[in-house]
Amino acid sequence: MIMNTLRLIKQRAVRVEALTADSSWLDACLPDLKDSKLVLLGEASHGTHEFYRMRAEITKRLIAEAGFNAVAVEADWPDAYRVNRYVKGAGKDSDGEAALSGFKRFPAWMWRNADILDFVGWLRAHNDSLAPERPKAGFYGLDLYSLFSSMDIVIRYLEKKDPQAAARARRRYACFDHFGKNAQAYARSTGLRISQSCEGEVVAQLRDIQQRGPDYSRSHGVHAEDDSFSIEQNARVVQNAERYYRTMLHGNVASWNLRDEHMVETLNLLLRHLGRRVEAPKLVIWAHNSHLGDARATEMGADGEWNVGELVRERFQDRAFLLGFTTYAGTVTAAADWDGAAERMSVRPAQSGSYEELFHRADLPRFVLNFRKDEILKHALKAPLLERAIGVIYRPKTERTSHYFQARLSDQFDAIFHLDRTRAVEPLEKTAEWAAGEVPETYPSAV
Repeated sequence: MIMNTLRLIKQRAVRVEALTADSSWLDACLPDLKDSKLVLLGEASHGTHEFYRMRAEITKRLIAEAGFNAVAVEADWPDAYRVNRYVKGAGKDSDGEAALSGFKRFPAWMWRNADILDFVGWLRAHNDSLAPERPKAGFYGLDLYSLFSSMDIVIRYLEKKDPQAAARARRRYACFDHFGKNAQAYARSTGLRISQSCEGEVVAQLRDIQQRGPDYSRSHGVHAEDDSFSIEQNARVVQNAERYYRTMLHGNVASWNLRDEHMVETLNLLLRHLGRRVEAPKLVIWAHNSHLGDARATEMGADGEWNVGELVRERFQDRAFLLGFTTYAGTVTAAADWDGAAERMSVRPAQSGSYEELFHRADLPRFVLNFRKDEILKHALKAPLLERAIGVIYRPKTERTSHYFQARLSDQFDAIFHLDRTRAVEPLEKTAEWAAGEVPETYPSAV
């Protein structure tokens, strides 16, 4: 059975000779991507250079050639919106690195890295080249961890637009003051019912901004409309983040589902917002495979989790294209523990019984499998195997239990991009631990 599958992979894989946007493999896949309304580009880790590089190259082509309007990423809304203003020529930042400086929260390397800096530079140059009447491509965040920074932004914005509304917002958000801007403390206190939640206050504040939003965006220009939308989204982040942290003590499934629901809600609101300027807006989404691959094809789905990939497929059907990325071995930027320093770690060769190990045995350095175009290939890769997921934390010693789960790959994704050997993404700020983790160019054959 495995030998037949290997032969099929070798016969039907689109081989990738070079990691560039003008290579033939991308031309072979682009028709499916270009015709989609949403293209979801995953990653098997948050710290692999090639995953960032190829998502950027694909996104460039979709923006330049297929009319895609924005990229939405697994990042906090305020930090990404600062980048959005820069790439549209509206912010105060003088260059891409300054625009990315808002990403201070762990893990900063996810967005403050060399590949993102290059992409942000390209996006600014692309937008600058457009005629004034053409909409510029944007950069937005999908996540909800920015509870306190989003509150601060809402208040600062209202102080300029509506001082009385700012005073109301300060009173409502003062509910969080005795937690010292510590979301974990809020989660523990409300989860254990030591303190009352701030749910009523954050719901009232979002409703207040929604009612007054049209007044705030009446000044001329698209930037005023964008900023009004952004403030409403910050208030929504506060509302959903409050609920997320309050849910954390009730289990991982409940908080995971709430977080991914927020991401999909943000996508839907972005499409509606962008639709005010373009007839049929289209988005590229960057997030981890675990968010963008259909959860119904994984053991997490069997445990009750849903995710962005599943919810997007339910609504958009074939107008959404889900592309995952995998690797067999190499290096990765990750931390040993939450809030730990970024390290350059060796990624262990994939375990037996995994898709990554199967793809390694195909003896092809880089290739794409398009399940949407190839029913025989789709059927061959429906069998459940292990799949590896490395987040911002990597623990090689417990890798089987920490980083593998069962999945049916061809049901999880519409296509998969496998790179057999990959290397760590390069942070803009290299820690001593990251520099010390450098390995010989001959890795892994030399160890």
